[in-house]
Amino acid sequence: MIDARGLSCPMPVLMVQREVKKNQPETVEVLVDNMTAVGNITRFAASQHYTVKTEEIDGEYKMTLTK
Repeated sequence: MIDARGLSCPMPVLMVQREVKKNQPETVEVLVDNMTAVGNITRFAASQHYTVKTEEIDGEYKMTLTK
């Protein structure tokens, strides 16, 4: 689980990018608190052939990236 709440872009997407490159996981869960991060992570995930499911919970977003 990557907790990128409170961080402004590009940090959330860089954290996801680092995890994907290092471990090549089948699933990555990410917590963010702004739509800019959701959009940037979604674009990065698509470029790496992940599908993205995003759930909004009290103004925060739980993203699940799956290969």
